[in-house]
This record gives sequence, structure tokens and C-alpha cells, in this order.
Amino acid sequence: MEFNKEFDASGLSCPLPIVKTKKALSDMTSGQILRVISTDPGSVRDMAAFAEQTGNALLEQITENSKHVFYLKKA
Repeated sequence: MEFNKEFDASGLSCPLPIVKTKKALSDMTSGQILRVISTDPGSVRDMAAFAEQTGNALLEQITENSKHVFYLKKA
């Protein structure tokens, strides 16, 4: 999937992946896609909740080699 910006949260524990994802999205314009990489297992649940609460769309979520990759579309 194509994306406009990438943020690697590998090694960060909750709540930092979400806090930094929120910051990364704030610098983007509506409709742009952010790719987030995380190693925190809790980020799977947290990212879905974050997307729902903020209105940003969670387009795709992939887990490979213990890394979780999320594609968020800014509202």
C-alpha cells in the first residue's frame, strides 16, 4: 500500500506508539496515509481504539516477524 509518511515506533512501549502516532498525524493533511511500525503487542488493540476514537481510518493492519504494521488515513 502506498503511504505519505512513515513512523517507526519499534522498541517503544504503551502509550508511546499512540502518542507519537497522534503527533505524526497532526503534521499531515486530510486523506494522507501514515504507515506505523510497532513491536509492542498492545499496539494492535490500542491502534484500533485510537482510530475509532479520533475518526482516522485504520485501513490495514499486518503482523509479520513480531512487527505490527498499521496504515492510518487521516480524517
